Amino acid sequence: MDAEWLKRYAPYLYFDKKEPFYPLRVGWTVLDSPGRSPSFPRDLYFDGRKIKFVIEYAIYWHFDIGHLYELEHVWVYLDHAGRVADCEASFHGRYLKGLLKDRSNLADDTHVELYSQPGKHAFSPLPQLFELLPGFAAATLDDAGRDGLCVTGVARGRYETDPETDRLVRRYLQQYRFQPSLEFQKYVIAEQLLVPWPELDQAIPGWIAAQLAEIRRSIGEPPGKAGCGA
Repeated sequence: MDAEWLKRYAPYLYFDKKEPFYPLRVGWTVLDSPGRSPSFPRDLYFDGRKIKFVIEYAIYWHFDIGHLYELEHVWVYLDHAGRVADCEASFHGRYLKGLLKDRSNLADDTHVELYSQPGKHAFSPLPQLFELLPGFAAATLDDAGRDGLCVTGVARGRYETDPETDRLVRRYLQQYRFQPSLEFQKYVIAEQLLVPWPELDQAIPGWIAAQLAEIRRSIGEPPGKAGCGA
């Protein structure tokens, strides 16, 4: 699949001005028939008479403010004329509609505009939703690093964590505590970040091992259990 074509439909993301973490890679998958997502625990159902493709964008960060390993998703539904027909976006393990009913958050006819929850990266077309979440204020302050090394979704069975690893990640992330400004800046996914999902999936365990080694180095801890493996 042509990278320029994939970039054409990639969402425009909006991050808080104080956001400390930005995407490292975006793994793409194009589904031309209904089926299981390769990187999120859901089935994608659509009417092939109306929808030609669904592009899944799996967006990877090393960190969110609460843990090491972060993978969020956007699904863009295209009709047979190449128009954006629908969009969905991940939200704390579930997903929301990403395209507003009046399509007012569709820019340039191809890019769905989505806001990223400060520090946590859940997506919504309406930034006001974030402030309604219980624990919104604590998430980027007292709760920074609370979840240690995250082992969930496609990560299960590929690496592991333990109390010591979680302690180190928590200590490291506490230095990134911040108070969200609730002023959002546009972020455009660069073409070089787009890679096929299997390529991204294969790289993640090695990146996590490298991040844990860097965390130990940066906070002066001796080398220890890596906490992950291929």
